Amino acid sequence: MSGKSEARIIGSAVAGVSELALFHPVDTVAKRLMSTETRVITLSSPGQTAANLNTAIFRDCANLGIGQKAVSLFPGVGFGAAYKILQRVYKFGGQPVVLDRMTKTFGADFDEKFGHKTGRTLLSATSGSIIGIGEVVLLPLDALKVKAQTAPEQLHGSGVIEIFKTEGFGLYRGALPTVMRNAPGSFALFGGNTAAKLAMGVGEDGVRATWTQDAIASCVGATASITVAAPLDVIKTRIQNRPFDSPESGVTIFRRLIQQEGVGALFKGLTPKLLVVGPKLIFSFTVAQHLIGYFEQALK
Repeated sequence: MSGKSEARIIGSAVAGVSELALFHPVDTVAKRLMSTETRVITLSSPGQTAANLNTAIFRDCANLGIGQKAVSLFPGVGFGAAYKILQRVYKFGGQPVVLDRMTKTFGADFDEKFGHKTGRTLLSATSGSIIGIGEVVLLPLDALKVKAQTAPEQLHGSGVIEIFKTEGFGLYRGALPTVMRNAPGSFALFGGNTAAKLAMGVGEDGVRATWTQDAIASCVGATASITVAAPLDVIKTRIQNRPFDSPESGVTIFRRLIQQEGVGALFKGLTPKLLVVGPKLIFSFTVAQHLIGYFEQALK
């Protein structure tokens, strides 16, 4: 294994572990809000809104003490660890590999058609989109993590191996919405990141970004990615949240959502994602990019 490959794996893995330790409770809050199928915000009654949020976020622990409420935000951490570390290594470590190959093959053509900066941005975005589509392989771990966070009663009494044997490809329910979410989301993430770096004059010709520059670029990419992917993320979460034996398709869930909750429901959880989950992605992407650059230099 080359030093560059080792650097990408190590940097991405450290980013995944760090993100999980700091942000798993926040992810639980966002997933629970997205899977809540009733109106949460009541503009005419702040007290009712607070009660709705308390029930939606803490579920069975809504009436317990602060400590027990806090502990309730850590369900599925085992699935979360496996999923998050593998996802970050695959995504943040894999995208540069695809980008390198695409640059060698199509770099000159993209530069000629779109200009150098736009061509580099589109190559980065496209390679990110390809990686995002392939991320669907990890969907079973994500599905189990979401169930543990939003519907833990469905997992009680079942071991991991038993669940995989029983459900099989059923754990890939929601694969199409996941691909439809990941493709534009990853396109925006890596494209926005690269565009911001090029605007700051870093990322090419051996010019390494500082921590601040990596953070700014990650912020641009993460904000674009989360916003673009929000509607399909809501649909995917509800598909994964339903019982294993539920026959409802993503189309059925989408139609019911629009009829009962309105178009605005497609963006449920967007505000906490941008304000809290957004920094999670910004944090991990910044750490991964900076450490990959550091280890590439150190392992030469």
